[in-house]
Formats: sequence, C-alpha cells, structure tokens
Amino acid sequence: MVGLSIVLLLVIIAIFAPLIAPFDPISRVKEDSLLGPGRTYWFGTDLLGRDILSRVIYGSRVSLEVGIIAVGISVIIGLLMGALSGYFGGASDAIIMRVADIFFAFPYILGAIAIMTVLGPGIINIFIAIGLLGWASFARIFRGSILSIKNKEYIEAARALGASNYRIITKHIFPNSFAPIIVYATMNVGTAIIVEAALSFLGIGVQPPTPAWGKMLSESLDYIDIAPWMMIFPGLVILITVLGFVLLGDGLRDAFDPKMKQ
Repeated sequence: MVGLSIVLLLVIIAIFAPLIAPFDPISRVKEDSLLGPGRTYWFGTDLLGRDILSRVIYGSRVSLEVGIIAVGISVIIGLLMGALSGYFGGASDAIIMRVADIFFAFPYILGAIAIMTVLGPGIINIFIAIGLLGWASFARIFRGSILSIKNKEYIEAARALGASNYRIITKHIFPNSFAPIIVYATMNVGTAIIVEAALSFLGIGVQPPTPAWGKMLSESLDYIDIAPWMMIFPGLVILITVLGFVLLGDGLRDAFDPKMKQ
C-alpha cells in the first residue's frame, strides 16, 4: 500500500503540475537568488531565483515519462526476443541469449552514457538509450515461461487445431508470463529514473530549461555549502520515488504469488 500510495501521488502531481506548482519553474527572479526554505518558497530557490518546489513538481513529469516509456520499449523488445529465443529455439535461441549475456555484463550506467554520447542529449534519446539497455531481463523472463509450457498438452492441442504461432504466443503463453513481467517492469521504472537522473546530472540527459531532478542536483554542487536545500529536496524526491516503485513491485509480486510472502 505504501508503494502504491507513493506512485499514485507522483502520478497525480505530474498530471496536475500546472495547477499544483506555485510558480513558473523556469521564470527567474534574480533578487530571490538562493533564498532558503520559507513561507513563500517552501523548498527555497536556486542561483537564478527559480522556485525549487515548482521545479521538483515539473521534474516529476520528466521522470515518469522516462521511466514508463523507456521500460515500455524494453518490454516490447524483450518480449520479441524472448519469443524468438524460447519458442523457435535453435540458432536464434543461442544468438539471442549470447547477446543478452553481453548486455547483462555491461554496466547499465556506462552503457547509457555510451549511447547518449553517440546519439546526443535529449529526452527522446534517453528513451532509446534506457529502452535498448533493459530488454535482456524481459527476454530471459519470457523465454523461461515459454520453455516451461510450450510442450504442455493445451499448447499441443492449440497447434493441432491449427492455431498460428502468433496466436499461441499471445493467447496462451503471454498470459502465463504477465505476472513476472509486470512485477519486473514496475521495479525497472525506478532504475530508469535513476539512470535518467545520472545522465542529466552529467549534462548528457535532459537539457535546460526543462526541469529535471538530476540536472537540479548537478546545479547544486557549487552551492552545497551555502544552499544545501538545492540538493536535499531533489535528492529526497528521487529516493522516495524509486523506493515507491520498488515497494509497489514487491507488493505486486506478493499479490500475484502469495507463496512469496514471508
């Protein structure tokens, strides 16, 4: 329930950001530079006099977009690769699994940095970079489900009745893989948010003036001694958001498989 509450709150904040944010997240008020948290600016202001609370609120939109879209790309690629590998087997299975091993061996952040260096900064390229890096786990999950049931009697019966491979995979095999895929996808949203924050922190992710939590952390480094709130609030929001998706994933796992409860 805690994870679900955190995620729902984040979604509501992102959707209604224009109504919730007290100020324009990109408007500059130089005379309000580096003001600490108070009655007017609850989270304080940054060097340019921008309201940190408003930037955190609008930054939730970026994080949710990256998390959901990038993981969605990973799921689609993973399901396609897992189906080719597990259902058809043979050379395709060997090749896809060896490629997956390579992706598993390569550090996530380094891979994202390498792809973004080639593609250039921008939110669309972040979708692509994170989406391409996360497919291997979903392919393994789907492949394992296919191998465990593809020779069962009801699958053989469907083949005997003339069902196409596409129909067998989508109507009979995928429903049995839905639970582990949705659980892992939920947890992966948190990972995607961390990677996006790291890329934006390094300057190769979301570009100004778009508010992004990682970029806000980067901008706070030179002022951490005199304006620690610039780092504290975005950092706390990232921590709580990722924790929310992890707890939601745990809750979904327990709901789909009660035997996992301790």
